[in-house]
Amino acid sequence: MIHDIATFTKLIHEYKQSPDLTYQSWFLHNEDRLKAFRSIRRGVLQVISDVKGGSFPNDFKGSSLEFVLTCITEQKQVFEGASHPFYWKPKLRIPDIYENQDHKRYFGQFLECCLKATKPETIVNEINRLDGYKIKGLGPAVASILYFLHPTWVPPFNTAIINGYNRLFNEKRKLGSWSEYLAIRDKMLAINSEYRHILSNDLGALAGLLFEVGSGNLLVPGLADQPAAEREKVEKQLSKRHKDVVSDQQEEQTHSEMQHHLLTIGRALGYDVAVARNDMSRQYNGQAFSFISLPSLPILPVSSETAQTISLIDAVWLEKNTGRIICAFEVEKSTSIYSGILRLTDLTCSLPDHATTLYLVIPDSRRKEVEMQLTRPSIRQTNTLIRYILMSELRTHCDALCKFGDSHRVLDKIARSV
Repeated sequence: MIHDIATFTKLIHEYKQSPDLTYQSWFLHNEDRLKAFRSIRRGVLQVISDVKGGSFPNDFKGSSLEFVLTCITEQKQVFEGASHPFYWKPKLRIPDIYENQDHKRYFGQFLECCLKATKPETIVNEINRLDGYKIKGLGPAVASILYFLHPTWVPPFNTAIINGYNRLFNEKRKLGSWSEYLAIRDKMLAINSEYRHILSNDLGALAGLLFEVGSGNLLVPGLADQPAAEREKVEKQLSKRHKDVVSDQQEEQTHSEMQHHLLTIGRALGYDVAVARNDMSRQYNGQAFSFISLPSLPILPVSSETAQTISLIDAVWLEKNTGRIICAFEVEKSTSIYSGILRLTDLTCSLPDHATTLYLVIPDSRRKEVEMQLTRPSIRQTNTLIRYILMSELRTHCDALCKFGDSHRVLDKIARSV
């Protein structure tokens, strides 16, 4: 248990300074975080719409809820396993939001009220209302969804976080109860308020600290005196985490490389080019994206929310002097292909007169997966044509496309359709 302010402050600084722990590797320096918040919000809207329209299925797989949880679990580390409580378990008939129509409606209403909430008290009231329905198998795992709707009001929740909480504060809170969750939330809000100056308004920072303590990746005072076997276990866990972080960094490097190729080709073909708003500070091969990209997209005749979504598309080519979007590209690594598809369909549905050509740039190993995603009924119903380009071919043919191309049609040489 943490006994004093100085000790807890020291623990926070250790957590923040380690490049392998979640504060550095996920909370502070993960560019996919911004995209995740918007994609998850969009996904929750779809869940609500499906429940209202009677099209929400009687299974987790293939549902809009599966997309939401996939976006969450892709945040890795803190959110690994977040989807498991929502898997349909037919022998237990839980969670009972698939077959029980009343419970399905209650869950949809709960999500809608929380999404539209303008004050934290509303969230608490809705949690208590949902708890009162006693829906089997539907507990505070839902908090991980709520976190991405209101990150300053609602902390995420899982086994590692509650283990870290109990270890730090010498309590014995349990995992599956909403009342236990609300008690933990109250304490986390109080702690976060006291240490906000070295943490964040976003409760993900404090949740990450509890996660690392609960996972055994961050030693609390007194743990260093544990037997050698325990310390060796912690060291092995940290070694594995380091390898995961290095792998993520390599993915980010590949992502930047592909964006750089796209920006370079677009400029060579005579287009204005724009990189995702949250990637403007990136660079590749010594060339900063801010030096070769438009500072921002031109004002588009769409809603502000749609404009924000479009501004997060990885790379865009625009016709000179008109602001018409000619091509849009989403670069996919190990993250959800479906979320990139949604951003592209948002663009083309919102700007039908731009006749934009849409592309996914994917690792060669994900070819079958992207073809499966592009044949989803929900995508086919939009009549949106999205083609894909393999990273290996974009890398190999970048110079030739720049040299011999005279319009975006040169991409037909390497782009594939389903």
